[in-house]
Order: sequence, then C-alpha cells, then structure tokens
Amino acid sequence: MTPIVPLDENVLLKMDYFMPTLSFKDRGAAVLVAHCKSIGVDSVVQDSSGNAGNSVAAYCAKAGIKCEVFVKDGTSPKKIDMIRAHGATCTVVPGSRDHCADVCREKVEHEGVYYANHVYNPFFYEGTKTYIYEVYEQLHRIPANIVVPVGNGTLFLGVLHALEHLLESGCIERMPQIIALQTETCDPILRAAEQGQKEPAKITPQDTIAEGIAIGRPMRGKEILEYVYKYNIRFIHAPEDKILDARKALALKGVYCEHTTAANYAAYLAYCEKYGPTSDCLITMCGAGLKSDH
Repeated sequence: MTPIVPLDENVLLKMDYFMPTLSFKDRGAAVLVAHCKSIGVDSVVQDSSGNAGNSVAAYCAKAGIKCEVFVKDGTSPKKIDMIRAHGATCTVVPGSRDHCADVCREKVEHEGVYYANHVYNPFFYEGTKTYIYEVYEQLHRIPANIVVPVGNGTLFLGVLHALEHLLESGCIERMPQIIALQTETCDPILRAAEQGQKEPAKITPQDTIAEGIAIGRPMRGKEILEYVYKYNIRFIHAPEDKILDARKALALKGVYCEHTTAANYAAYLAYCEKYGPTSDCLITMCGAGLKSDH
C-alpha cells in the first residue's frame, strides 16, 4: 500500500519506489516467487534491465531459492550491487537488452532451469494488478488520466487487467484515459500504434537514459497493441533531452526518482504541450533515484 501524494493541482504521484527493493517490480515478484515456492522450484534465472532482477533476487533470497539474473552491459551499477547483495548471481551480458534476454533464454532451454521471467509468466501480472486495486482503495475512485510507461509492458498489462476487472465488477463506470509512453530512441509499440499495426515495429534501439523501458522487441507487444486499439490509448514520447529536467523538477518537490521514472513526468509534460492542460492525472514513481545515479 504505497502512498499517493499530490505533486500539484493536476498530478498525483503513486510512490511505488517505497517498495522494499525500491521499485514497483516488487508487486509482480512477490507473487511470482511465492508461486515458485509453492510448486517446489529451487533455482531460477531471469533477465532484466535491473529492477525486476533485483526484485526477483530479493524475494528468492527470502524464499530460499537460488537465483541468477542476466543484465546488459551498462546497467546501473547500483542495481547490479543490489542484485548481488541478495545473494544472487548477476551475469553481465554485452550488447542490447534484447540480446541479454536471448542469452538467458538459451540457458533455460539448454539447462532446464525455471524461467522466473516478468514478461512471460502470468503470475507476475497478478502482482502488478495491485497497483490499480490500491489506487481504488485509497481514492475510492480511479483518476481520469493514468500515465503508464511501456517497455515490456508488465505494469501496462497489469493496469489494464485490473481496470477491466473493476469495470466488469461495476466499481467504475468507464475506462480512464491511459497515457502510455516510450522513449524517442526505443519506441516499437508507439510506432506500431501510429501506423495501426498489430505487431510491434521493427526498430534498432538507440541509447537512452530511461533504461527500464529500452525494450526493442517486447514479447507481449501484440497483446499490448490489442489494448491500445480497444481502449483508445494515447502514446506519447518521453523527450530524451527533457528527462533530466523532469527529474530535477521532481527532486525540487522532494521526489527523487530514477531516470526511467522521470521519463514518465517528462512524457506527461509533453502530453500537456500536445493536448493541453491535463488534470486529475496519476503518474507512477516506479523507481528510486539512487538506483540510477551513474
């Protein structure tokens, strides 16, 4: 039950970096690792841009499960330090985030170890759904606009699954406007949505400081795009040259977040420039600042 705090008269912040490993990924990892424990898994592997790996490592440590996390070269050193502090092996792979995932999956295929992955495993989404359930419990309503970052879509899909649940249950009367964001340098879902495509666009990811959403080949891209068209979800770029400015603006209000999280606010400001002032907006503060100071 992470707090919701007002940033200004238009924006509410859901402080998910108050989680034990300082990111929202604890929501999914807690459920996924509990599932692993319940079926007798004693060793797992996972690939991550840092936060999900750290969460899985922490909950595996609590559950007594051996863990190896694969991350790409250039991942925030402090995230790697946290993974190793939980007793997990952290294997650094040269190349892109997508190549890192390929290397991890090769180990799964050849060695038969359990793939505790936040993209494929449906139990992870049962955890990320709680983001919306908590908001409803805390506010007794759902804000009109919800900003959601999209890399592999773990939070995005959890949010949509939970909102559909509330809608079908009669708790809410209509879907809020989902404002989804990707970076200017890695935007396969945004490009596909603009072109009305059913599959993510084929791109070559470029460098971005928003490492948490730098996914060139999102494996649930087709499912994400189905929701985009079903609920008229709007995509916006987080301007690369505005992310650090957004981070500073948040810090001057007492909110110190990591670069990927600052991209959420940068994208919101870009959205307001494009569509006009946007009130009653919820933005996730999904990762703590010290994790990405490098």
